[in-house]
Amino acid sequence: MRGYLAREAGQITRQALSGYTDPIAWRRLIPERRRQYMEMMGLDELAPFDQRPPLNVTVTGVVERPKYRIEKLYYESVPKLFVTANLYLPNSLTSPAPGVLYVCGHVEKQKIHYQAHPRRFAELGFVCLLIETLLADETRGYHHGPYQEGWFHWYSRGYTPAGIEMLNGIRGLDLLVQRPEVDPKRLGVTGISGGGTTSWWIAAGDERVKASSPVCGTSTLASYVYDRTIDSNCDCMWWINYYRWDLADVGALIAPRPLLIVDSNRDEHFTLASMRELHRQLKRFYTLLAAPENLARLEVPGAHGYSPLSRTAVFSWFIKHLQGRNISPEEVGDIDDRAQERESEEALRVYVNGPPPGNRAPTIQDDFIKLPQPPHIGNVDELKKARGFAITRLLQKSFAAFPPTPPPLRVHIEHEYEARGTKGALFHFDPEEGWRLRGILHVSNSVSKPVPVVVGLRSPREKFERNDWRGGATDEFLRPIQAPWAKVSIELRGTGESVWGEALEWHLRRASAWTGRPLASMWVYDTLRALACVRQLPQVDGQHIALAARGEMTAVALYAALLDGQVKTVFLENPPATQNTPSPPDGRRAALEMLGCLRVTDLPQVAGLLYPAELVFVGECPSTYDWAQELYQRLGAAGRFQRVSQLADWRPSSS
Repeated sequence: MRGYLAREAGQITRQALSGYTDPIAWRRLIPERRRQYMEMMGLDELAPFDQRPPLNVTVTGVVERPKYRIEKLYYESVPKLFVTANLYLPNSLTSPAPGVLYVCGHVEKQKIHYQAHPRRFAELGFVCLLIETLLADETRGYHHGPYQEGWFHWYSRGYTPAGIEMLNGIRGLDLLVQRPEVDPKRLGVTGISGGGTTSWWIAAGDERVKASSPVCGTSTLASYVYDRTIDSNCDCMWWINYYRWDLADVGALIAPRPLLIVDSNRDEHFTLASMRELHRQLKRFYTLLAAPENLARLEVPGAHGYSPLSRTAVFSWFIKHLQGRNISPEEVGDIDDRAQERESEEALRVYVNGPPPGNRAPTIQDDFIKLPQPPHIGNVDELKKARGFAITRLLQKSFAAFPPTPPPLRVHIEHEYEARGTKGALFHFDPEEGWRLRGILHVSNSVSKPVPVVVGLRSPREKFERNDWRGGATDEFLRPIQAPWAKVSIELRGTGESVWGEALEWHLRRASAWTGRPLASMWVYDTLRALACVRQLPQVDGQHIALAARGEMTAVALYAALLDGQVKTVFLENPPATQNTPSPPDGRRAALEMLGCLRVTDLPQVAGLLYPAELVFVGECPSTYDWAQELYQRLGAAGRFQRVSQLADWRPSSS
C-alpha cells in the first residue's frame, strides 16, 4: 500500500498543470479550476465580497508607539467565529498605504511570537494585520483532527482546517480594504510554516492579493507520501482532494501575480528536492504566461524557520510589488527582536475582558459544512431520482479516483478442493494495476448447476493465516446460509495476504485521503471488481448475488451495492450508525471515511436507496436506520427489511 500510494501521489505531482497548454487554455480553465479549488476547501458557498455578513470588528485597545500604533481587535469571519488580530498602523501616513496580511505558523501565543514582523512592515510604511489561527492562545480551536484527535470523519464531511484559515484570511483582507488607511488595490499576504502554506491558500482564493510570499510551507504531494513528510504536517496543510491536485495547481490560481517562495535547505518538514521540483513546475508555467519575472524562489541555509536572509527578502519583495520601489534586501533592514522592543503578552491581548460569548472556534468543524437532510421520498419514481443523484455526486467526488479504465480482471483458479460435502476453489483477480486479490469459493456438493452466491467481505481487523485459508470470521458469519447458496469470501486490500500492520493505519488513512482515495473508497472499488469477478465463476448464477459484511465493512458493502445496482440481498452485521463519527486517535479501527460523502448521503440513506434489494440487519441495528425501514414500508416492501439477532434466523423474503 505504501508503494501504491507513493506511485499515485507521484502521478498527481507529474500531472500538475498539465491542462494549461497555452495562455488561452489558462484563461479558459481558470474559472472552473477556481471553483473546484473553493469546493475542495469547503468554501464553495462563499458569497461575493459585497454580500458577506458584517465583520463586526471590535477594537479592545490601542498600543501607542512613536512610529506606529497597534489596534487590538477581533472580527467575525462568519457569525460567531471570532478571529483575534493585531493591526499595525504607521503613524506617518498621509495617504492610503499598501496592506499586508500576516498569517501565523503553528506556535503558541502567536501575536507575541511573530510581533516583530508586522512591526517592521509598519516601520516600512505598510498597514499590517496579524491574525491568529484556530490553534492560537486566544482563538482556541482545532487543526489536528485526523492528525491527533482521530477525527477522520472530517474527510467525509468535506472539512479541512485549511479552508477555515483561508476563510479567516480572506475576511482579514475584507477588514483591510474597509480601513481608510489602506489602498485596496495594493494587498499582500505572507507567513511562515503553517502560515506559509496559508499564504498559498489565500493568494490562490482571493485575486485582491497582488503579491504573496509563503515561507517554509512548500512541498509536493509526491514527497508528502513517498518521504512520509505528511506524518509531521498538520491537517491544515492540504485540501479535500476531490480533483487530485498538487500544490502547483494551486500556484496556477496565483499566477501571473508576483510570488516569492522562500525555503530553508534543511527543513525537517519538507524535502529540498520537493521544494525545487515545485519551483521548476511553476517557473515553466509563469514563463508560459510571459511573466517569469513575477516568480522568484529564495533558498536559505538552515532549519525550518526564518533567517535574516529570508525576512529581508520578503520585505524587499513587498516594497517592490506593493510600493513600486526597488530596495535590496541588504538595504531594507531586518527586524529588531530585542527584548526591550517586544510587547508583553498582556499588552497585545485582545480579549482584555474575556472572550465574547458563543464563540464557534472550538466547534466550527462540526457545523461549518452544512450536511443535507435525508431526502423526502414518497414513491418509487422519487426514489429512483434520489438514487441517481446520489450515485452521480458520489462518483464525481467520493469515488472520483476510481481507475477510469480498469485492467482485465485476469481471474485465475489457483486451487480446487473437496471436503466434508463441500467443493470450492481458491482464486485471484486483479482489481487495479499493481494489485492481485484473493477470493475463496465454497459450494455444496449437492448442487450441479449455477447457484445464487453470497459474497462476504473480509475485515482488515480479521485474523487470517495462509494455512487456514478455508476458515476465518467471515466464513463463520456466512456458515448459517445453506445450499443451494454458494459462498465466496473476498480479501480486499489490507486483508488476508495484503494485510498491513496496525501501526501503519494512521499514516495510510491520511496519505490515502490526501491522494483522493481513502481506504474505504478503495475497498468499495475492490468490492465492485470482486462482484464482476464472481459473476465470471461458472459455479454461480451471476444474476443472484448477495453481499455480506460485518462492522466497518458494512459501509463498504452498502456503497458497493448502491453503485453496482444488481445486488439482490445485503447482509449487515452490527453496522455503524453513521460515517459522521470519530476514530481512536491512533487511527486504528473503523476506517469509514470517503471524501465528501456526507455532503451527499450517509449510511442509513444509502441503505434505503437500495430498494427493492433485501436488507438483513444482524445483531445491533442503530436507530438511524429507521429512516430506511420506514421508506421500505412506505414503498410497500416492509418484508424486505429484516432485523434478526443472528444470521441463522434469516428467512428469504417472499415480498
